[in-house]
Amino acid sequence: MSREPEPAVSDPSLSCCTPLTGTAMSADQAERIVPLLKALADPVRLRLVSLIAAGKGGEACVCDLNDAFDLTQATISHHLKVLHTAGLLDREKRGVWVYYAVRPDALRSVATLFDTAALTPA
Repeated sequence: MSREPEPAVSDPSLSCCTPLTGTAMSADQAERIVPLLKALADPVRLRLVSLIAAGKGGEACVCDLNDAFDLTQATISHHLKVLHTAGLLDREKRGVWVYYAVRPDALRSVATLFDTAALTPA
């Protein structure tokens, strides 16, 4: 069976592939953002970041965060550790309490994830 060659597309708007008009994410950028997304891919952790970001000065005491959930203190601490390890939160011990603060640069990385104008090589 012989197949006829497909006709050439003379109108670029009929092409099946849209040309890139912005800057796509590099492999290095993707590697850097994956840990942030993994850390945020849990409803409790996502809410924790939201609560901390909404706190005065973008920070909150762990004692206030425990009250917002029906979870043990150990579970909340685990989630906060994951967020801190991923680089989304800073922590500071003040007396007996630990305060967590959002890292604006990390949140900006997530917020601008698909903003092609913000994707510049590092």
